[in-house]
Amino acid sequence: MRGAKSATWVAGAIVVALGATACGGGSSASAEPGVVRANWGDPQNPLEPANTNEVLGGKVLDMIFSNLKSYDPKTGEAKNDVAQSIDTKDQQTFTIKVKKGEKFSNGEPVTARSFVDAWNYGALATNAQKNSYFFADIKGYDKVAPAEGKPTAKTLSGLKVVDDHTFTVTLTEKMSTWPLRLGYKAFAPLPKTFFSDHDGYLAKPVGNGPYAVDSYDKGKQMKLVPNTHYAGDDKPQNKGVLLKVYTDSNAAYADLQSGNLDVDDDVPAEQIRNAKSDLKGRYLSQPAGVNQVVTFPLYKDSWNKPGMEKVRKGLSMAIDRKAITEKVYNGTRTPATDLTSPVLGDANGYSKDICGDTCTYNPTEAKKLIKEGGGLPGGKMTISYNADKDSHKQWVDAVCNSINTVLGDDKACVGNPVGTFGDFRNQITKQEMVQPFRAGWQMDYPQIENFLTPLYATGGASNDAKFSDPKFDALLKQAGAEPDVKKATDLYKQAEKIVLDQAVSIPLWYQNGTAGWSEHVSGVQLNAFSLPVFTQIKVKG
Repeated sequence: MRGAKSATWVAGAIVVALGATACGGGSSASAEPGVVRANWGDPQNPLEPANTNEVLGGKVLDMIFSNLKSYDPKTGEAKNDVAQSIDTKDQQTFTIKVKKGEKFSNGEPVTARSFVDAWNYGALATNAQKNSYFFADIKGYDKVAPAEGKPTAKTLSGLKVVDDHTFTVTLTEKMSTWPLRLGYKAFAPLPKTFFSDHDGYLAKPVGNGPYAVDSYDKGKQMKLVPNTHYAGDDKPQNKGVLLKVYTDSNAAYADLQSGNLDVDDDVPAEQIRNAKSDLKGRYLSQPAGVNQVVTFPLYKDSWNKPGMEKVRKGLSMAIDRKAITEKVYNGTRTPATDLTSPVLGDANGYSKDICGDTCTYNPTEAKKLIKEGGGLPGGKMTISYNADKDSHKQWVDAVCNSINTVLGDDKACVGNPVGTFGDFRNQITKQEMVQPFRAGWQMDYPQIENFLTPLYATGGASNDAKFSDPKFDALLKQAGAEPDVKKATDLYKQAEKIVLDQAVSIPLWYQNGTAGWSEHVSGVQLNAFSLPVFTQIKVKG
């Protein structure tokens, strides 16, 4: 996702899970009683669960939808939510029972059909949903989303409604880890109005989560109110959330300090050093399932011709991650040693050493590899980033300075700011990038597979590099079919090593989630995806 949330990128989901906020709408000193005012930015796409794979849209979907599974805010552990039970005897066919009494914000009951119809819609190629691949493991996906040609079926043969609150899912192969992903919002249920009045839904999305969309003024704000029909355990402790759009993260931080904003989970890098004192202790920083990388456009021959893997690896070795994280981020980033995140832990695929030399600063070897590989294309390179997030310029400049120092050329690498987050992402998805660009991932669910399949599998929805490797794809398939979770994780690590050896992306650092809050609220915490747990925030007075 964002990406991870998606993850996102967490998934994720959270691409970006690409961690990019936002815009600069006006602020108001007055606050609506009981309502939390929070920093936000317009999402890239309309809020369809299967079509949202970036963090800004994912933040809203997490608030207005509840899934079969949810993830513990502190540990990321998957647990049943709307699902009463998820059972299997063979790790391939799953029987899912939906809790009775669940409703959408328009009063419509949540049923087994709500999930089956939503998943069929998300999978069907003609609906062009970015997260379609999440349904690829369900039997019949090759018919509704064939690699070539038009679909020969409109629904997944592996989905069957048994009764109002029971359905079955048959996968193409055994997959013991499959239920873990069911907390990702691509698997959210959809109300009947999504299909009968699609335009109406897009204008005002209807979900089954703790909050409901009250209004949305693009470029300014979205107001969410408690969903009066919500039947789950995570009931809001406030009267709603006002998501305010900012184009300047420093403007948001200034509003936070002046009391015109209540929650800011995008504290600018240059403010982090003093945030705790500025906010009188109302600040937290904690590990999150988010990473940052520099990705190469492998669809351009200049970066993918024979020998360029040495150049890409050399560039990675030319980056002094430790110095940059300390200077730019004041300890809220940790140099990366793999493509996942430490919050996964060893059991779910995190590795302290799999990246090896590729992620180790070595100026002499870096310069040697870049020369052996033929040097930078045209003798120069840029790193593109979205210009509406001030902190990106800081680290991109720092990375380029590190590379330039190694190469002895202060003009070899420069940053390339690209408009807004939406502009930036559109250039990436249209394959218009000709030089490396910043990317990141916010996990969608806490498992190594989520940091690999979306980003590096052939045809993956967030495979921005357009990387393709038969051995990598085969290992993903083998791991997915492995019923033993530990053995499956080891296979995923073997696949990860292929990506690292080819330096498809340069792992930079793991991101801490940070948040500051005003004196008007209490109970602020971040979940494992680095997003505020809005339902638990209380407004004083």
